[in-house]
Amino acid sequence: MWASGMRDAFGKPQGTCARVAIGQVLLSVRCKDSNSHHAQEALRRAKFKFPGSQKIIVSRKWGFTKFSRADYLRWKSENRIVPDGVNAKLLGCHGPLAQRQPGRAFLEATT
Repeated sequence: MWASGMRDAFGKPQGTCARVAIGQVLLSVRCKDSNSHHAQEALRRAKFKFPGSQKIIVSRKWGFTKFSRADYLRWKSENRIVPDGVNAKLLGCHGPLAQRQPGRAFLEATT
C-alpha cells in the first residue's frame, strides 16, 4: 500500500508561517472608547482564525503610548504632551532653554 500523504486532499498544506512566542502580542488595535466594544468583538471573531488559544486584553494606556490614561489627560491639559507620530513625548524640566517654545520655558518637575 502506498503512503497516502496529501493524496485526495482538498485545500493546501500550511507550513510554518510565523514563529510566535507564548505571551507575544499578535494584533494591536487603537480606537475611540465609544467603539471599544466593536473592536473587542472583531478581535474575538478574529482569534478563531489562529490556532491555539488567544486572550483579548484591553490596555490601561493611552493609545500606543507608555502613559496611563489619567496621566496623559492631566499632562495634555498642562500642555506637557507633544504628539510624535503614533506616540507622544512628555516635556520635562531639563535641557537648554533656547530650544523651548514660548510659554514652556519653566515647567515644574514631574512627580
